[in-house]
Amino acid sequence: MSSSRDLAIAFTEARRAARALPDYPGTLPPDLPTAYAVQEEAIGLWTDALVGWKVAGIAETWRPRYGAPRLAGPVFARNFRDARERRVETPVIRGGFGAVEAEFVLRIGRDIPAEARPRTIEEMQPFVAAVHAGMEIAGSPLATLNDLGPGAVASDFGNNAGLVLGPEIAAWDSRVPSDWTVRMRVDGEVVGEGSAARVAGGGPIASLAFLAEHLGRRGRDLPAGSWVLTGMTTGVHVVKPGARAEAEFDGVGTVDVMVTAAAG
Repeated sequence: MSSSRDLAIAFTEARRAARALPDYPGTLPPDLPTAYAVQEEAIGLWTDALVGWKVAGIAETWRPRYGAPRLAGPVFARNFRDARERRVETPVIRGGFGAVEAEFVLRIGRDIPAEARPRTIEEMQPFVAAVHAGMEIAGSPLATLNDLGPGAVASDFGNNAGLVLGPEIAAWDSRVPSDWTVRMRVDGEVVGEGSAARVAGGGPIASLAFLAEHLGRRGRDLPAGSWVLTGMTTGVHVVKPGARAEAEFDGVGTVDVMVTAAAG
């Protein structure tokens, strides 16, 4: 069986070199604790500041095997893009996995301490300083990462390659998730529509509640100023370098992204 460190080295070196991997570089993690052990090793190897986290729902077909409704992965400073006033460029590894996801992004207003216990939506809401329209850039050196399941995904930074920040949503706490509607276009064609109600497990604040407990079990707090990608709303839309993605948040604005090829 591959060690956590060997797997972390393989993924981080491939990411640094912008080099696609032909296969999973070792033994697939059999469960999420093993996968997160790889992720922790990789965070330690990655020379960049941690600015937030992504949360993603786990498909119903995988949940019995992995025993969790969601998974998490880190977001790093060099992959953060501010698209509130302009189109931005975001890289993915040519020959690897690349996708765009329209998401709601939370800005944490005060420290959430590392406590390994369940949290309610009502308990978490005061920690949210702002909610923004946004986009996750999913990405990995391994094109088949998603197909291999949550263990593979969690082991490689949760399949994250970036966070794109869009306009802030006014009066977010007075709207129900089904009213936060979104449309995604890739190269001008509508590829998905949805709302915050589609976010797995009860909406964006429920994702934060999951993340707080999850990080608590890893001994990690969530500092004020962190950003949290809360989960896809219109689907996972595979893209390649050269694609243009536009996430249209009704009544809020558009997040405009040009996908480029990562360079080592």
